[in-house]
Amino acid sequence: MIIVKTARELDLMRRAGQIVGGAFDVAAPMMKPGTMARDIDRAVEEYILGEGALPAFKGYPNAEGRPFPASVCLSIEAEVVHGIPGDRVLEAGTIVGLDLGVRYKGYYGDAARSYAIGTVDAMRRHLLDVTQRALELALAQARAGNRLSDIGHAVQSYVEAEGYSVVRDLVGHGIGRNLHEDPQIPNYGEPHRGPVLQKNMTLAIEPMINLGTYEVEMIGDWQVLTKDRKPSAHFEQTIVVTDGEPEILTQSL
Repeated sequence: MIIVKTARELDLMRRAGQIVGGAFDVAAPMMKPGTMARDIDRAVEEYILGEGALPAFKGYPNAEGRPFPASVCLSIEAEVVHGIPGDRVLEAGTIVGLDLGVRYKGYYGDAARSYAIGTVDAMRRHLLDVTQRALELALAQARAGNRLSDIGHAVQSYVEAEGYSVVRDLVGHGIGRNLHEDPQIPNYGEPHRGPVLQKNMTLAIEPMINLGTYEVEMIGDWQVLTKDRKPSAHFEQTIVVTDGEPEILTQSL
């Protein structure tokens, strides 16, 4: 079911999105060699709580009902998503993805960024650039009157032309009173299919792009890794569909 938000709901989601953007502003200076991942998690959580919101991921259950143990997902190199911060230390030359969400007065915001830690090689730099560009192309298709599959087709056609692969097992999603709502938004597929996008739909669009194979596997309760253990990158924004360019709710402040 397509869920179109009311003006009041959109205002609450705008505020949730602002807090998400602010949390990335807190985290970004810490995304450097030598930082302990748990310190990033702690700083983000303190900021979110200080803004009168709650970390959306902390305690969120997986399919088996096991709660996520942190406020951010911090995914390193071959981890596509759902990395647990813990005692790991950020190392120069690696890609680290940071995914975080906020619950504010019953409404959610969700976004992700991938960072080059220190200086990375040309291969990793290009993967980051392609993934960020894929998100921009996806957002350009998120306008009223287009079809849902236009978003994923824009991602896949660009990314595969650049020699990378699109994760199939993980998708974007609707968002609002729940962190995950319909519709699911694959990052691949044929154009002009699926439901018609409507004004005031709220979506979390999130290309996950791998250097090697698109295949992934889960390790433990949460972490999803590339099957060939080559690096992955992830960018995400929560947006509102309009008649033109989408309104991005989770921009950095």
